[in-house]
Amino acid sequence: MSKGNKHKMSKEIQSEKDQDKDVLNNEKPEEAPSREESTETAGPEEETIESRLARSEAEVADLKDRLLRQMAEFDNYRKRTMKEKAEIILNGSAGVITDILPVIDDLERCIANSAKSEDFSALKEGIELIFNKLMHTLEQKGLEKISPKNEPFDTDFHEAIAMIPAPSEDLKGKVLDCAIDGYKLNDKVLRHAKVAVGE
Repeated sequence: MSKGNKHKMSKEIQSEKDQDKDVLNNEKPEEAPSREESTETAGPEEETIESRLARSEAEVADLKDRLLRQMAEFDNYRKRTMKEKAEIILNGSAGVITDILPVIDDLERCIANSAKSEDFSALKEGIELIFNKLMHTLEQKGLEKISPKNEPFDTDFHEAIAMIPAPSEDLKGKVLDCAIDGYKLNDKVLRHAKVAVGE
């Protein structure tokens, strides 16, 4: 190879090297994407986490609102039931009294007529009718008389006020006399019967 050719070839090689250097110098290293860019180009996984968080916050707000409404409704319900209970206590006997009013009317008529009449048998009969009417009215309301003569003594319904000798063995422990009748209202004892028990 001649000197000219060698020289020409080394120049070509040198120019190729220079071109490679220029290319390398012009290329800048890739910069890491900024936070804003990375947020904008976030992957689908990050988007679902953010949407889940937003959805959870909305659910919490909805549940909180519902809880507050339920608490307010319950408070109103409690106040209303307390008011109704107080009204029932105050006016609970109104029904019974209304049913007894006709008996009171009969008693007033009986008293007015007793001053004019001298027929005591008619007066007695009128009083008995009024008494039976009153008892019938109270029985309809659940009142029941406890009149336990000759029944076994029972502390749930009877109160012993005296112990007397039993005339026979089979009457021992039984009620021989009832001084004052007792009363039950719907199976609840209002007053125990006051009795004398055989011993």
